[in-house]
Amino acid sequence: MPITEFLERNARLYGDEKCLTEINMEVQGKKNVTWLEYELIENSPSGSYRREMTWREFDEKANRLANLLLKRGIKKGDKVAILLMNCIEWLPIYFGILKAGAVAVPLNFRYTAEEIRYCLNLSDAVALIFGPEFTERIELIYQDIPAVKMFIYVGEKTPSFAESYERLTAVCPAEAPKVDISDDDDAAIYYSSGTTGFPKAILHAHRSLVSACYTEQKHHGQTREDNFLCIPPLYHTGAKMHWFGSLISGSRAVLLRGVKPEWILKTVSEEKITIVWLLVPWAQDILDAIERGDINLHDYDLSSWRLMHIGAQPVPPSLICRWKKYFPNHLYDTNYGLSESTGPGCVHLGVENIHKVGAIGKPGYNWEAKIVDEDGNPVPQGEIGELAVKGPGVMKCYYKDPKATEEVLKDGWLLTGDMARMDEDGFIYLVDRKKDVIISGGENIYPVQVEDFLRAHNGIKDAAVIGLPDRRQGEIVAAIIETKPGINLTEKDIIEYCRDLPRYKRPRKIIFDKVPRNPTGKIEKPLLRAKYGATQIVATQTQL
Repeated sequence: MPITEFLERNARLYGDEKCLTEINMEVQGKKNVTWLEYELIENSPSGSYRREMTWREFDEKANRLANLLLKRGIKKGDKVAILLMNCIEWLPIYFGILKAGAVAVPLNFRYTAEEIRYCLNLSDAVALIFGPEFTERIELIYQDIPAVKMFIYVGEKTPSFAESYERLTAVCPAEAPKVDISDDDDAAIYYSSGTTGFPKAILHAHRSLVSACYTEQKHHGQTREDNFLCIPPLYHTGAKMHWFGSLISGSRAVLLRGVKPEWILKTVSEEKITIVWLLVPWAQDILDAIERGDINLHDYDLSSWRLMHIGAQPVPPSLICRWKKYFPNHLYDTNYGLSESTGPGCVHLGVENIHKVGAIGKPGYNWEAKIVDEDGNPVPQGEIGELAVKGPGVMKCYYKDPKATEEVLKDGWLLTGDMARMDEDGFIYLVDRKKDVIISGGENIYPVQVEDFLRAHNGIKDAAVIGLPDRRQGEIVAAIIETKPGINLTEKDIIEYCRDLPRYKRPRKIIFDKVPRNPTGKIEKPLLRAKYGATQIVATQTQL
């Protein structure tokens, strides 16, 4: 069964009910707001800009785009790319591509023009649907992507090389096209984070997307009464696959543009949000704002909020301890996944296992997991090895890259590249990325362990640990430390704090700087290595 059938079912059963609300507090008070920047809803308590959509409107918009693509000669299996910021058009466009039998190719909104060109060419995209934020970048490259025959623009003032999404789809039929789609048909290409160069194209079938729906709903128990707050970018599997729980349950969701703590809490309060998925930096920002006194929780009605789940990166246990101090009634959950496994859920902690905070959990619904050595053999319980997962959401392949595919797919098992261990109760703990392991003086050092230790310091907002070349030790541990606003820490303070670490794990270089993270919250360690590994820096190699 293709995933589009869930949408059609919801349109039949709940057609007049709201399914999506988009809120953008960034344009509050802005003059001359365009249709794309939202209509001001007079009765909105906050006066924020918002747009809403019913399940029937969602389905009809998807059908109109599907019929447009088919009319323009786009065939089953053709690739159609999406380059949009989060907006209410995003999901109907995604499902319209799927309904046409085409393959959706979401693109990272942070890509440079050259990265966009590379990804379009790698995926063999024949059409691109993009928004106003990307016009300048597309203008630089549109003549260098000959396979792309159709540029569709979502916004006003359509560029000369593109056509208007609104005008094109308005005249297309709202009925579903008759395209036969099977579970094994190609559905979507997602791009890896590109931590080792240009990103890889990850091909998934409809079977993967459907499995993500069932996994998400099983883990978080979405019902028709839930309202999910989606903040992360929809181009990434994480945000979309969590929303799939709303799709399968026929429940509401809110797309929030902006991540300020007060915006998140105001949206939860006014929209009666029940489920929020946060990235670690956003949860950290909320807690910091509370502790600084910038936010008073009594100003918000948060009684509807039942579940806070977090993922996309290792979650420091100290963060959850702080969270439960201010939100003692919240259920807490974390999910582990990667784009190659259709996003989150292949490993899952479970709300009943908060006593295991720090673990990523056990194999998720319909998933298997094991920890293996370099030869693919399971390691003894408690020892560190590479995490491998197996289930219906594993990718088909890296598109047009059989060598890379062969390296990570072994007899149906996906090698994740993450080092992990399993405790006596079967709970899995991430240790670090395989490629991020620091080998210093013959000892393996796992940066996540040091980062968690540093983040437990009351004055540290964020920390990143990388290995830097050293003639004697091979590598040394370097800590990039971002302090909380108004907090002044010295190198001496950090040295003293790190006395509780084993000597070989202590940072030998201490650097005070901002910790860069990508839109899904992962630390951008290649940037840090490039910045600090090859140039002179103002830092100290300490003698610990």
